[in-house]
Amino acid sequence: MASIAPQTTVGPVHLTVADLDRSLRWYGHALGLNAARDDGLARLSAGGDGLLVLYEEPGARPVQGHTGLYHYALLVPERHDLARWLAYVAQERIPLTGLSDHFVSEAIYLRDPDGHGIEIYRDRPREQWEHVGRGVRMGVEPLDVEDLLSASGGDTALLPARTRMGHVHLHVADLGPAAAFYRDALGFDETARLGDQALFLSAGGYHHHIGANTWAGHGATPPPPGSAALRHATIVLPDAAERDRVAGRAADAGAEPVEIAGGILVRDPSENALLLTVA
Repeated sequence: MASIAPQTTVGPVHLTVADLDRSLRWYGHALGLNAARDDGLARLSAGGDGLLVLYEEPGARPVQGHTGLYHYALLVPERHDLARWLAYVAQERIPLTGLSDHFVSEAIYLRDPDGHGIEIYRDRPREQWEHVGRGVRMGVEPLDVEDLLSASGGDTALLPARTRMGHVHLHVADLGPAAAFYRDALGFDETARLGDQALFLSAGGYHHHIGANTWAGHGATPPPPGSAALRHATIVLPDAAERDRVAGRAADAGAEPVEIAGGILVRDPSENALLLTVA
C-alpha cells in the first residue's frame, strides 16, 4: 500500500466547549492565543496558522472514559520558546498536568477549562532522533526543568506566532482496527508502539502526527451528546488529488466519506472524526 504523501501534516482541532467567553479568557491568558469570533464559535491562533476552532454548547460536560481527544499538541519553533512559556506559566501559577522528555521532544502538559488535553512541545533536531527498525525511539522520562528554564534567558513569553499544530493523540476503542485504518487504509507509517496500549503514526518520517491509545478502556464508546469533546481533527494533504486518493482509501475501508465545507469528513473505527483538507 502506498504511504500517504510525505508533506501531510495536521491542522486545526475543532472542539466543543461549555462557555466560549471562559475558554477565550483562558486561552488568551494561558497560551496567548488570538480569537476571531463568529456566531457561537471562535477560531484561535497565535498570530500565524489556525490552531483551534471552539464551538459553544452551554452546559457541555467534560469527557472521561470515552473515545475522542487525549490531547492536541502545539509545536513551538525553538527550545527557548518552550522555556520562556514554561517560565511564564510558573510566574502566573497556571496548573500543569505533566512535564516529559520523549527523547525526540520536550513536552509540557495541561488542560483547558473543559478538560481538553493540551501538549506544548518542541522537537529536538531530527539528526538527534534515534531509530529502531523503521520507527523512532520514543519514551517518557522526567523533563529536566532546570536545564530547560536555563534556555529562557530569564525571560517569559506566551506562544510565538510560528506555533503550529504538531500532532493529535486520540483515545480509541481498540488498537487493531485503529492500525488498520490509519496505517493500512490512510497510509500513515507506524513509527512506534506501546504493546496493545498505544500506537504512533506519521507522514514523511516525522515521529508522529497521529497517536492512538486505549487508556480510556478497551471497547470505549464515543462521548454522549452534550459532551465537551472533539468534533474533528484536521489532516492537511498537499493537494486535491492526494486528498481524494486518501478519501477513496478511507471509503474502501468502510469509513463513508462525506463532503462538507472545507474538505471531506471521515471517521475512524472508534468514530473519531477527521477532516481531510488541502494545504
